[in-house]
Amino acid sequence: MEFTGFKGAIDFLKDIRKNNNKEWFEANRDVYERTILNPSKAFVVEMGEHLMALEPSVDADPKINRSLFKMYRDVRRMGENKEPMKSKIGIIFPQGGWSGCRLQKSSFYLHFSPDELFVAVGVRWFNKPMLDAYREYIRDDKNRVDLGRVLEKLNSLGYGTMGQEYKKYPKGFSADMQSVELSLHKGMATYKVLEPHIIEDGDLLIDALYKIYEDMLPLQQIMYKVSQIAKGD
Repeated sequence: MEFTGFKGAIDFLKDIRKNNNKEWFEANRDVYERTILNPSKAFVVEMGEHLMALEPSVDADPKINRSLFKMYRDVRRMGENKEPMKSKIGIIFPQGGWSGCRLQKSSFYLHFSPDELFVAVGVRWFNKPMLDAYREYIRDDKNRVDLGRVLEKLNSLGYGTMGQEYKKYPKGFSADMQSVELSLHKGMATYKVLEPHIIEDGDLLIDALYKIYEDMLPLQQIMYKVSQIAKGD
């Protein structure tokens, strides 16, 4: 199936917000498959081929619980929001295989909703192995300074940075260290927010994402090195 865009997806997601229940969704499953599921599968195949030109070891698998996410939310684990259906669609291209948690791998990621197209690379939040590996990596002065320069370049291009949440420097870091603020991060990812209707034009979406991911690639590669430390490689 050729990817031509997510035509009708925004309207369908708006309808989910008005009818957020399993009965409505099942009655409209054919619309979901036509506007979101089938285009998502085609998108993963095509975007995956483009990403492999940037990073040959990226993983693209057009299946639920691989590059695609389930529409049903796990309301047992999702805080105060108990709505059963998601009104945003996430797609992920991790680097380093499918074993373990895909959200703890350095990844090319996006999600879209009626409000935005959100594009990112990196790891948004660290579990303990990744946090330990990240701190080990940036404890090296050169690695820390290089990461700081990568983020400065991304910020100059209009990209944002996620993950700085800690208030105190962890053990082994001090205020006199260059770029020491990087030790305050709970995650490390860069992102850009776009107008959502770009998803309706397949060629425009692929071209825009490729340029963004190309800009973000240096951070992606650094975070992949961190993930390898976490694995012990």
